[in-house]
Amino acid sequence: MSDFRIQTYVLGGVSTNCYLIFHDGTREAVVVDPADNGAYVLNKCRELGVHPTAVLLTHGHFDHILAVKDICRAFPCKVYAGREEDRLLQDASLNLSGSMGTEQTVIEADVLVKDGDVLSLVGFSWKVLETPGHTAGSVCYYVESEDVLLSGDTLFADSLGRTDLPTGDLQAIVRSITEKLLTLPEDTMVYPGHGEVTTIGHEKRYNPAAVYRRK
Repeated sequence: MSDFRIQTYVLGGVSTNCYLIFHDGTREAVVVDPADNGAYVLNKCRELGVHPTAVLLTHGHFDHILAVKDICRAFPCKVYAGREEDRLLQDASLNLSGSMGTEQTVIEADVLVKDGDVLSLVGFSWKVLETPGHTAGSVCYYVESEDVLLSGDTLFADSLGRTDLPTGDLQAIVRSITEKLLTLPEDTMVYPGHGEVTTIGHEKRYNPAAVYRRK
């Protein structure tokens, strides 16, 4: 039986999915997109008896990054983000922090990842897939051994990320989804940045990006 465990917490004004993923044996954890409530996430870590060693960012929008500093102050975590997302992370006007009553926030990633990188974290391998479109530096993380994809705001259940925000590109996100994500095994579970869990098989049939590409 696998030691891979995933907990989902829906946080903030735009209902962002924060994922706390941990190894059931070692209790080491990864926080994916900490959203905006560091105190809540840290309390869940205490309840579960886990200790984060890394923060993975799928992209740099405010609703995914506001709690990063809280997590890193409490635990010695490295922050990972896409290599093309550095500019957005460090510019509050691009990452839209300060909007919706939130504080302006800039983040400096410790590790900038690129397409094809494989991260060894908490006993599992996480493959980086560069998926520009929602933002220029959006990435997804694929844990092949567990049939799990963390898709951020690139791929949603029956939908795709908006592209009308800074560095967004509609054609790029359609390519990212159809050429990078929908080529994964159909039974891959997709954990998106907002909304419900889905599968690659379902999205191959019903996602608007796939339908658009088939026309």
